Amino acid sequence: MKLNRRSLLKAGGLATGVVVSGGLPALASVNEPENRKGKKLALKVAHITDVHIREGENAPERFKQCLKQIIAKHKPDFFLNGGDSINDASYDNVTYEQMIKQWSIWDECTALLNKYELHSCIGNHDPWWKAPSKEDAMYGKNYVVKRLKIPHRYYSFRKKNWHFIVLDGNNKNISLDQEQFDWLKKELEQLPASTPTLLMSHYPILGTTQVLVGGGHSDCKQLKDLFYKHRDKVRVCLSGHNHLSDQTRYNDVLYCCNGAMSGFWWGKGDAESAGPGYYLETPPGYAMLNLYEDGTVENEYFPHTY
Repeated sequence: MKLNRRSLLKAGGLATGVVVSGGLPALASVNEPENRKGKKLALKVAHITDVHIREGENAPERFKQCLKQIIAKHKPDFFLNGGDSINDASYDNVTYEQMIKQWSIWDECTALLNKYELHSCIGNHDPWWKAPSKEDAMYGKNYVVKRLKIPHRYYSFRKKNWHFIVLDGNNKNISLDQEQFDWLKKELEQLPASTPTLLMSHYPILGTTQVLVGGGHSDCKQLKDLFYKHRDKVRVCLSGHNHLSDQTRYNDVLYCCNGAMSGFWWGKGDAESAGPGYYLETPPGYAMLNLYEDGTVENEYFPHTY
């Protein structure tokens, strides 16, 4: 099932840096091994996004194999999940039974992560907007918050000397609502100077992928201005949604759209797929981030073959 993409964004005024197409592993910020000398690794974080878990295509077992690979190969400190955890709850014909089944498969798969913290954000395909009524316990974002076991639709937390902010872009025209923007502004203002900060939204804030397929934050200029004001803090912004891999640096903030665990929604692909399971030129995969105590960051995209 192919997502309905939003209209293309205007690209004017966005400076594009390193573009990673085809899902080839790439480092950013620290590109040469010798540049790591003297740096102390604070955290190793796995970023998974757009899992779109469902029954078909043997997706549950394939997802489990991916998680096992991440744990065995990379030994992350914890996981970030960029949303669209279940295949879909947003279309008109989704039933209660489908909702329950998809979330039960998600629970079964992520039980492999019972020894790890899993910090998630809400994707556009996660909320069930066609529940019998708005009063229904399964309606909208509040139910997703419950199923993902997160404190709120947007929130923050601290690990080592790094600060993490998780956003909810599932609002009008893909943006932060005013309440959330005010919270984000206050959150950044209250951080001590030079606190390295990572932000995660389901949707790209800046980058290349939304120029190709749409789906980016419509409030990107407002967020860019806020990040520039706090340029001593904001280091990296993670996203998914577009199932494409790219890295863009603007105003010394690294924007990483880290593909999709499901690739072409666990399917074989279409005429535009560069390979089996690819969406356009990007294979299914996940990203690993090295976060250093000095605030520098490496983001590497790893294709998988499950």
